This record gives sequence, structure tokens and C-alpha cells, in this order.
Amino acid sequence: MTLQADVYWSFRSPYSYLATRRYVALTEEYDLHINQRFVYPLAIREPDFFEKNHPNWLGYTFRDMFRVAQYMGIPMAPPNPDPIVQDMATRKIAEDQPYIFELTRMGQAASRRGKGLEFANQVSQLIWGGTADWHEGDHLASAAVRAGLNLKELRAEAKAQAEELDAEIADNQKALEAGGHWGVPTLIFEDEPFFGQDRIDIAVWRMQQKGLAKR
Repeated sequence: MTLQADVYWSFRSPYSYLATRRYVALTEEYDLHINQRFVYPLAIREPDFFEKNHPNWLGYTFRDMFRVAQYMGIPMAPPNPDPIVQDMATRKIAEDQPYIFELTRMGQAASRRGKGLEFANQVSQLIWGGTADWHEGDHLASAAVRAGLNLKELRAEAKAQAEELDAEIADNQKALEAGGHWGVPTLIFEDEPFFGQDRIDIAVWRMQQKGLAKR
């Protein structure tokens, strides 16, 4: 029997990026289906989050995420441009956000087609893997093709159905919080949350207790 899990995920989260290859690998190795559920980053949900945090929080996060990437052998570079426009000196989030809303809505449109995980995997490799100007040229279109999708369709849907998609994204956030967490990436299996890229092995252990089998 195919097991089901939900993954809550954000395009601005470096740890979401670091986890995604492993989520994909799990669906290839095991009889497991992952429902990709996109949420907006904390920068959108709580714009003052970064300003309220300890001054060392941001610096440590940057140090740690690159350390984890090196340890796991995953290419990683500061996103250019950042999906969230933010003054890194003051940590203030800009009012104008030209990237994150369309990206997240397109991700949710991909999830509607059962390809959310594939879209997240391909696009996050552009954003966090060192592709400069990932938002220009044919970068996103090629990533969509690799995910089995059509970018023009996703973009048109993101524009025409923005309110409906935002409602689904908000429902994802509510489901994440109802499931026992608030951050990303979080995998929820049978109402048990596993937060972070460093809890995937434990999630697999739990799923194996419930009959997770190799393909």
C-alpha cells in the first residue's frame, strides 16, 4: 500500500532546498507519495520576524546552511536575486515583493497537477544552486519542463487565479500549524510532524514502522 505524507515547504527556505533532493529520492526508493504543500515564507507571514530575532540568528543560519550543503555535497550559493527582497543590513523586508508571490502561486498550481515536489526540486536548484538571474531567460521554463510542466500555463494560472491559490496556500499554513509545527520544511506523516532537513531519517524510520516498503 502506498503511504502518504505531506511536506510543507517555502521557496525562501534554504533548509527546504537542502531537504528536497532527499524527499524526491524517498519517493523513488519507497512506495511513498509526498503531497507538496507550499506556504509563504516567514518574511511574508511575519514581516518583523527577522527584526525581532537575536542579531546572531541570521549570521548563524547562513553559516550553518552552507556547512550543511558542503557536508551533503549539494551545490549552494546565495540566491541571485533573493526570492524575498530584504535589506540584509537592517533585516527589514521590503514592501514590494516581485518574486515570491508568483513563485509560490505557481508552485501551488503545480501541486494541483500532482507535480509540486518536482517543481519545487527543479526551481529550488536554480534559486539556491548558483544560477544567476534565475528569474530571467528560459531558466524557469526549462525547470518546469524538467518537472513535467508548462511554465506558461502555471504563470497564467498564478495570475488569473491568484486569490484562489492564495486561499489554498493559507489552508496549507493552517494545516501545518494544526499538524504541530509552523516552520519549513516539515514532513507530516499520520499527524506526526518532522521538522527540518535533519529529521528525514527519523521520518523514514517511523514510516517503516507503519509498513513503508521499497519499490
